[in-house]
Amino acid sequence: MSQQEELSSAELARYSRHIAIPEFNIEGQKKLKAAKVLVVGSGGLGSPLLLYLTAAGVGHIGIVDFDVVDDSNLQRQVLFTVDDIGKSKAETAKKRLEQLNPYVKFTVYNNAFTKDNALGIIKDYDVVADGTDNFPTRYLVNDACVLTDKVNVYASIFRFEGQVSVFNYLKKDGSRGANYRDLFPEPPPPGMVPSCAEGGVLGVLPGIIGSMQASEVIKVITGVGEPLVERLFLMDAASFTTRILKFKKKNNNTITELINYEEFCGIGQSDATTSIKEISVLDFEKIKKENLDFQLIDVREPFEYEIVNLGGELIPLSTITQNVSKISKEKKVVIMCRSGKRSGDAIKTLQEIYPFENLYNLKGGIIEYSREVDDSIMTY
Repeated sequence: MSQQEELSSAELARYSRHIAIPEFNIEGQKKLKAAKVLVVGSGGLGSPLLLYLTAAGVGHIGIVDFDVVDDSNLQRQVLFTVDDIGKSKAETAKKRLEQLNPYVKFTVYNNAFTKDNALGIIKDYDVVADGTDNFPTRYLVNDACVLTDKVNVYASIFRFEGQVSVFNYLKKDGSRGANYRDLFPEPPPPGMVPSCAEGGVLGVLPGIIGSMQASEVIKVITGVGEPLVERLFLMDAASFTTRILKFKKKNNNTITELINYEEFCGIGQSDATTSIKEISVLDFEKIKKENLDFQLIDVREPFEYEIVNLGGELIPLSTITQNVSKISKEKKVVIMCRSGKRSGDAIKTLQEIYPFENLYNLKGGIIEYSREVDDSIMTY
């Protein structure tokens, strides 16, 4: 970490409640001021994480996020307001956080976090906090931290459940603790774990888990307390139960380079039996206007259909094989969802079981339709 700086009288007053803690005191606050923390993702987890790291006085915070604020984010992403819809999350977060603490420096990376830029970004930071929501990026963050000898403070959320752990921690004997791959050597099969958009998440859960993640970052920086090293904290907010699982570092877990993480997680892979045809939203709109005979099937959930729909027949993805008799085998069938992912999965599932040759995925789904055809359509 960077060389510690003295705290001004204004900073001493601001952080007086920290300094009053005997185990923390002024030395702990100086360590926070000298620290550089990279937060990957400024959404559900990133919002409380960034707010509390900023309030705590971490000297330099990097924010990685290339997404923009959407109305559906506001149920849990407490950094943002309705006035921020359509704006860059990272830039908006920076402006909001600067108002919270003028003594913190922020660096924004308003671009995707990839294997091509990950090592270059991470190398300038002491600790990385993973607030992402997908498996390819989680493995990328982990591997980049291992290769650069950085601590990775991890958290994830889904529906009512949350997880927190600390990976690649530098122990007193100079060795590194277990990392994400020691706990999860292989990603789950594609589609097995729905995204928050598909499976939902209790709005307050990111606040709870993200705050715990911030606590672990502060403990790592200051050396106060015992971080969740080789321990996975699990919480179920529905039953309000918690437990901690212990795990160990595996000697055969060797990371030598960054890889293609989409491919590693089985995303975007296809073969002759599962390749899918696509139709753009502009071509889709054209066949609608020309009154061509086609069938439109929406594989989202009923509550999503109630928010917005394009008039298609609702057959949720989980029931697609049970309702195969409703799908035409003669006319062109366009299958759609919010982003194009679930509809693509539906087509792959159908084509692996049945001899369909007339299925087309609406590329980009409702999000792309709103962007290219009708901006009055809600993307939620």
